[in-house]
Amino acid sequence: MTHCGLRIAGIWIAGLLSLAPAAIAATSARLTGSIAGAVQNPDGVAQMGATVILFNRYDRVLRQELTNEKGSFVFDSLLPDVYSVRVTLASFVPALKKNIGVTPGLQSLLTINLAGVLSSIELVYTAPPQGALMSDDWKWVLRSSQSTRPVLRFRDVIYREPREKASRSSVFSDTRGVFRVLAGDGGYSGAGAQPDLGTAFALVTSLFGSNQVQVSGNVGYSAHAGLPTAGFRATYSRNGDSLATPEITVTMRQVYLPSRNGFETTDGVPALRTISATLADKAQILDNLRLDYGISLDTVSMIEKLNTLSPFARLSLDLGRGGLLQLAYSAGAPPVELAQRPTERRVIHEQELNQDLAALATLPLVSLRDGHPRVQRSDSMEIGYKKVAGSRTYSFGAYREHLKDAILTIAGDPGLAGMTDVLPDLGSRSSVFDAGTFYRWGYLASVSQVFAERLDVSLAYGRTGALTTVQQNLTGGDPGDGLRSSMRMSGRNWATTRLSGTAPKAGTRFIASYGWMDTGTLMPARISLTQMTGPEPGLNLSIRQPIPSGGLPGRFEAVGEVRNALAQGYLPFSSGGRSLLLTNSPRSVRGGLSFVF
Repeated sequence: MTHCGLRIAGIWIAGLLSLAPAAIAATSARLTGSIAGAVQNPDGVAQMGATVILFNRYDRVLRQELTNEKGSFVFDSLLPDVYSVRVTLASFVPALKKNIGVTPGLQSLLTINLAGVLSSIELVYTAPPQGALMSDDWKWVLRSSQSTRPVLRFRDVIYREPREKASRSSVFSDTRGVFRVLAGDGGYSGAGAQPDLGTAFALVTSLFGSNQVQVSGNVGYSAHAGLPTAGFRATYSRNGDSLATPEITVTMRQVYLPSRNGFETTDGVPALRTISATLADKAQILDNLRLDYGISLDTVSMIEKLNTLSPFARLSLDLGRGGLLQLAYSAGAPPVELAQRPTERRVIHEQELNQDLAALATLPLVSLRDGHPRVQRSDSMEIGYKKVAGSRTYSFGAYREHLKDAILTIAGDPGLAGMTDVLPDLGSRSSVFDAGTFYRWGYLASVSQVFAERLDVSLAYGRTGALTTVQQNLTGGDPGDGLRSSMRMSGRNWATTRLSGTAPKAGTRFIASYGWMDTGTLMPARISLTQMTGPEPGLNLSIRQPIPSGGLPGRFEAVGEVRNALAQGYLPFSSGGRSLLLTNSPRSVRGGLSFVF
């Protein structure tokens, strides 16, 4: 080859090399796909700053993006496979979409609607970008030809990681937990007492991708009685469009109650042992209609063995911009799995763990009457409505309840007043009293406002059934029967204001509330399935202060809590010359340390 020919060949090679990156990029774009979407609220307003997380088929995090000013995001250059997307934003319930297929040369478009209760992600369509490999006309031509039809089978082949490698690397994933040490003076009751000193933990993890296992436990010690208490709770669920299973929860507790007021325990045997098995499931009846339902079996062993069956259900109709309408029913023990609790913004995962610890601390409400144990039962029906308008949330609810063997707390020493049918309380020197059977109804309306994403203010007003005393001096006969006959249920008004937020620099999270009610009344506590607010007697304060961790993983916090600081909602009475107080929310002070990871 001549010198001129070599020069021409070199020019050709240089030109080809200069075009190679563009050719490789074009080929890569055609061999990969993408996932894009837009995030908006129920009013159709684009949400900027939402966190969008991309997971692979084994629920491992691949990428993370923030939506722009138009609420849009995109994950490009994705290998053909099945992915999941989770969207979170402050003041909204997270949305999750699984099994999103990615095809070479195509783009999967998602529409994400974030709401205060029911958020959703919809796969709108899969669109070929400009310059796709093949048009729909060519696809039909290939399908109609016997010689080319087998080629189309390559389209169904998706990339998979080697099974052994995936199993070894994804046995446990997305693990998070909380560990807490608390101490206090007096027992916070309401739905069950807590010991003076105790430790609690909660841990949740994904097992082999789609299986979720959550365990929690607590061990406590009562200084008033010098006796221990312990509980353990385990929950299993499997996620996935085709493999979804009901959530199964098993809870076991054992409590040593102090020997006083004529109540004696057997040496070496826990005075109160409980085991609960709960099956909870959900069904998406229509696109905007969802049913949450389940049943719980509780076995209580104290002197005798009691078995209670508690079904529950909640129907939620999402009206889009019109709000959310809910109908709920429960019988027996209150279903803590469906209980509505105020969510703490920016700590959604931690809130789930805190709810599990609260459920574990909710002991079956057991009392003693005529020498036999009784378990409080509640048959309740309620309706709730909620509407989110920008940063403001409106809510309304009404309920009707039949309360049987209602449990209240007696502060003092009932034994000195001649009362025998009382049960010692675990966390304090008070006792548990069976107040009898009541019917009541009530309603409430509330409004909450978010300020600058760091401060929430809510106001609630309602009317509910409250206990009042006809006479305060009990004379003659059994004081317990006299007390039950002297109380009656009547409608009373109440109002609650609540303030929660985070200090900008210190990072202190606080929740403060004040509940007003008519003096000389006692409002039995109840767990709502449609509302996040309700009567909160007196002044209540909860503070969580972050502590420097010194470079250790996780987060340390100092926790402080004051309940019913003004001692409101107390009914005084006297028997045998002794003064006693009847309440369902004893005043208490607690504090401790918390480690979140």
